[in-house]
Amino acid sequence: MAGSSAISLPPTVGTALPMLGKSDTKATWCPGCGDFGVVAAIEMAVKRLKIPSHNVVLVSGIGCSSNLPHFLSSYGFHAIHGRSLPVAEGIRWANHELTVIATGGDGDGFGIGCGHFVHTMRRNVDMTYVTMDNQIYGLTTGQASPTSMLGQKTKSTPSGVIESPIDPIALAIASGATYVARGFSGDVKHMADLIQNGISHKGFAFIDALSPCVTYNKINTFDFFRQRVYKLENSGHDPSNRALAFERSLEWGDKIPIGLFYRAERPTYEDLEQVLNAGPLAKQPTGLKGRESLLDEFV
Repeated sequence: MAGSSAISLPPTVGTALPMLGKSDTKATWCPGCGDFGVVAAIEMAVKRLKIPSHNVVLVSGIGCSSNLPHFLSSYGFHAIHGRSLPVAEGIRWANHELTVIATGGDGDGFGIGCGHFVHTMRRNVDMTYVTMDNQIYGLTTGQASPTSMLGQKTKSTPSGVIESPIDPIALAIASGATYVARGFSGDVKHMADLIQNGISHKGFAFIDALSPCVTYNKINTFDFFRQRVYKLENSGHDPSNRALAFERSLEWGDKIPIGLFYRAERPTYEDLEQVLNAGPLAKQPTGLKGRESLLDEFV
């Protein structure tokens, strides 16, 4: 799929608005992959919010996890490597009445896509971004990713990783995201709660999902995380305290926090962009003759 784009469409909208569900495309992930938990959590969260499937757009980049838009019955856009967020931003600005959810992996989002990650957060675009973080490049069969741990031996680092891993939670807090959370595929209900609240949040919501790769990462397994994760909401954490959130984000070892790290309220990009005050661009008059025929060329 590298270098290509694909669009999927939800069922035709009739009198009864269809809710998000599984599509006719069968998931192609390895049996036991953590990404199954993430797609289930997204479906659960959207259903709880009762958002019709035709009002949801799922956008992804390239990687195992980035196949996710194909597996749910919403609108979907499968973009090129590392470019899910600028595509999602464009969709959001063209029609900010849509619920836009970007998905991807740690390689896609924190490697080639890291610049887009930072700038989308500082703009506080009103959308949700869910990353399936497995600390490895799974699609290309097991190379070190930006979140692989120091010393981890992979196909690309047979003597061990010598680069410090990116901390996506700390980066998100520092870059201006207004909702920052971490989930674990081994607890789908908890992750669904985080995603649901992220979608409801007005501003950029980032959920980093610990999603073990059962084929190529034999270190960061389900058992590895089950022995270490604890829920921030059970520890008295105050998500309105940015300094404390940043301190918690640096915890990674015998104890790994999951849950809501940080939440704040500030104007979104859509609030501040005057052009959008008149409503979604897609519904504003263009003054162009033959607009429909022009749009048909791109569909």
